[in-house]
Amino acid sequence: MTDSRQIAGLLGPIRVVVTLSEMVNFDIWEENLAPVTYLNGGLLFAAGLAIIRTHNIWKPNWTLLVTLTGWGIGVLGLWRLFFPEADQAGENVAAYLGVGVLCALGCFLTFKGYWPLKPSNGPPN
Repeated sequence: MTDSRQIAGLLGPIRVVVTLSEMVNFDIWEENLAPVTYLNGGLLFAAGLAIIRTHNIWKPNWTLLVTLTGWGIGVLGLWRLFFPEADQAGENVAAYLGVGVLCALGCFLTFKGYWPLKPSNGPPN
């Protein structure tokens, strides 16, 4: 569980900041520079692979979101590596909804990563 909390403590705030900055700067996606998209894909793939290698846990609890986030980041990275000239999401309701869901996921992971564990009753006397 400690690994899950540590990774969630990194992923959560990063996801919140990235999604909020994307909402504020949707206009930057109008011009798609293939080399920049390719570089972004390489970084995303490396980050996703790092998460998958350290946290590939498929238990039906909140830690599954950490694993799925790693896989999602890795797949997005592969997409951007193989298709760097593909159109990016435009500014529309679906894009805002998707970014909003990702931001909510980031908030949840931040909560799980930083909220204190329940205190134990202490060692038996």
